[in-house]
Amino acid sequence: MSRNVGYFICILILAMDVSAGILGIEAEVAQNKVKHLKMWIFECRDPSHTAFKYGLAACILLVLAHVTANFLGGCLCVVSRQDLEKSSANRQLAVASLIFSWIILAIAFSMLIVGTMANSRSRRGCGISHHRVLSIGGILCFIHGLFAVAYYISATASTREQTHTGHA
Repeated sequence: MSRNVGYFICILILAMDVSAGILGIEAEVAQNKVKHLKMWIFECRDPSHTAFKYGLAACILLVLAHVTANFLGGCLCVVSRQDLEKSSANRQLAVASLIFSWIILAIAFSMLIVGTMANSRSRRGCGISHHRVLSIGGILCFIHGLFAVAYYISATASTREQTHTGHA
């Protein structure tokens, strides 16, 4: 039964991240459909309400996927570098994938927020163009899904190792 729950959680995390990625790319497509005037690096564009909704949904799904993976994966406490070097391969993989998932979350979330906020205005706005910010954020959501699932699997395996060896 426990393994079936693990499979379900992995699929849930991947589904949320893939959905966030698709919504980020669709937000970029919707943003490109509105009228705009470009001059050098400055651009005047009408905001797209559809791009705003898709971008906001992508941000929410990305954060939900990250919270799910971290909450259900558990907390890994590594006090020092020596502690990390002595730990099992599953624990080392969990720490590495946790670090990478946080880095990718920060970048992807920032890009999705910038693209979403560019479409939140109720009137026409001009400023520095933000091309492909939403689609790059969407692509990073796919990568985040890989690291989040790797964290969840390795963290639960590390926890299972500790309980079987009695070093909890």
